[in-house]
Amino acid sequence: MLTKIFTIALVASASAFVPAQHARVPTKLNFEYGEYDGKLYDHVAKTALYNKWDPNSPRSTRNFNPFETYKSNSPDASGIYPGEPRYKDPVRGDVSFAIMMAEKADNEARAANPKAGDVPGCPGCKN
Repeated sequence: MLTKIFTIALVASASAFVPAQHARVPTKLNFEYGEYDGKLYDHVAKTALYNKWDPNSPRSTRNFNPFETYKSNSPDASGIYPGEPRYKDPVRGDVSFAIMMAEKADNEARAANPKAGDVPGCPGCKN
């Protein structure tokens, strides 16, 4: 008798963990990742994305400034920041002091000559 009660209690408690069946479960999310998703996302790739970026068009996974920071974070290869849904850690390139100094010079030159329309609050910016 005690075994039957124990078995019934075990089955009843296990059924609490079975997911409910819903009539309308989405099978595919409609989300497009960026051009460099799953590929090497180094300074060369970021520069290529920056050259294609249009600050006057709405921000998307294919139109974003890869050098823009938000809350001190850089975006992934799809323009998504850490902590946001669908963020994927990008495939990063090699790093050395010499590479970092060359990238720093390039970043300073780009900051000195921003694209037309690149102002805080523009449609293509996060900030």
